[in-house]
Amino acid sequence: MARRPLPRILSSGSASITRSREIARTAADSATDVLHPLITVVRGLRLLAVSGRQKWVATPKERRGPKLLLGAACVLVVALVPYGPILTLVTVMGAAAWKGRERTPVRTGPDDAETARLRSLYEALVPYFSTADDPDPLFAHGGDWAKAFDGYAFDADGRLTRLRVSYPAYFTDGEAAARSRIEQLLHTKSGRGREYHFGWDEEANRLVMTVLDALPTTIAAQRFVTAPGETVLGFTDPDAVSRTVPVRDGDVTVDASPVVWRTGGRSTEPHLLAVGQPGGGTTTLVRSIALQALRDGDVIVVDGGGTGEYGALAGRGGVLAVESGLGGALATLEWAAHETERRLIAANRARQSGHRVPDDIRRPLWILLDRPGVLGHLAAADGRPDPLELLRIPLRHGRAAQVTVVLAEQFDALDTLTETVRTHTRARAVLGPASREQIEAVLGAEPHTTPPLEVPPGRGYVRLGAGPVLRLQVPATPDPYDDATGDAHRQAVLDLLPGRHSAMEATPVREPADEGPATEQVPVAVEAAARTVEAVPVEATVAEARPSEPLAKAQPAGAES
Repeated sequence: MARRPLPRILSSGSASITRSREIARTAADSATDVLHPLITVVRGLRLLAVSGRQKWVATPKERRGPKLLLGAACVLVVALVPYGPILTLVTVMGAAAWKGRERTPVRTGPDDAETARLRSLYEALVPYFSTADDPDPLFAHGGDWAKAFDGYAFDADGRLTRLRVSYPAYFTDGEAAARSRIEQLLHTKSGRGREYHFGWDEEANRLVMTVLDALPTTIAAQRFVTAPGETVLGFTDPDAVSRTVPVRDGDVTVDASPVVWRTGGRSTEPHLLAVGQPGGGTTTLVRSIALQALRDGDVIVVDGGGTGEYGALAGRGGVLAVESGLGGALATLEWAAHETERRLIAANRARQSGHRVPDDIRRPLWILLDRPGVLGHLAAADGRPDPLELLRIPLRHGRAAQVTVVLAEQFDALDTLTETVRTHTRARAVLGPASREQIEAVLGAEPHTTPPLEVPPGRGYVRLGAGPVLRLQVPATPDPYDDATGDAHRQAVLDLLPGRHSAMEATPVREPADEGPATEQVPVAVEAAARTVEAVPVEATVAEARPSEPLAKAQPAGAES
């Protein structure tokens, strides 16, 4: 039996219905566009009416009568003023249009991807913040993460930038190992390649994790606004210190947060030790300190590496010597030890006689040593004394004599440092890539941040005495004679260098007789200054400068022993 075809109206009905829907949708969209201002005004009038009704309900009954009287008086005044009703109508329509405008909805919670990230982080913390004996655990598998994470923020890429975690009171937040495990977990789960700061509030049982911004690396060497006896080691986070200084960052002047190291007779951290990896920036730090010290002091530089990084300082005003050979370094450090003794004796005599301390004693003397472990190895092979042993007097009594010692060494030579150096260098800095264990071994405390694997030169941590561990970025102070140095940085360093000392250029030099064909020359000015020092034995001078002797009693009242 053959099938009869459907009527035409039934076979073409779906196409007609679809076309009708499109026409109706187009008409509705057009009507919406045309009537959009009216819809906005009507929505605004409705919102104004709802707001007025809420205010009327919130008004006490005894104040409704005076409000009605005031409203009636306003209506009467508007009615009597020329063009008053028209102006009132325009004002009301404008307020309704503004009130009824379309606003971008404000997101009040995380999206699906952010919620999944928070839940994954919550589940990862369960083994550390939970115990089987807890009747109402804050952290449990499948639990509510919103109770533990009461504050969070994400960046444009959907990665966490801030997280506040509430943890149970029985967690051992007083143990460094327990805190390190949590910090390592949060660092791993929140994304590598960034530096995180962890703030532990043991009283409130809260942990705040914050992603830190990178410290600026574009600040070059310049004259910083500091007081006498203050040295800018570098710059840190704005909330870590309570002081700012104006600095030039390229072509603009900005306020930066400096790490200021105070030296002198009243300093509690009179000497500095900087440790880092090769290329970490310890030489840059020493060079930056030297440029700042030359403003009002004298500088002695001992380059144990012998790389010529301090060649630009040779022959400059205020630079007493720049040595890289073993013989010259030993002679220079021996002179520095005798100079420290001379200053102690002269200051003691001046105070006992009631006179002012001579100006040459008050002028700071800086002893800068870069990689002294290399010279110590050469001295041991040649049967000579270790150069670090000659620093015993400047390190112990340099504060009273206005003598400051700065040492820069690498991690692989830390075992060559003497006990005197470790004891008296209370200002410490770690530059370049380093693990938390290495940083703690040098600074005496772990940083509150996660050390990144790759850092720019001059980037690290610093700790002054028993203070907190701060992030540090040393200002760019490269060798101006290096071909790889940019023109801007080269000129910035050259502008800070003092002029050439004419007397140094005309002073004859002699070769050290005990060193054979030496390549380093010892300035006669240093040796002549050494001859002026009294031939006092080192041990006798140390005994004279002991705290129990009159020397310590004659020191100023604010100076520490």
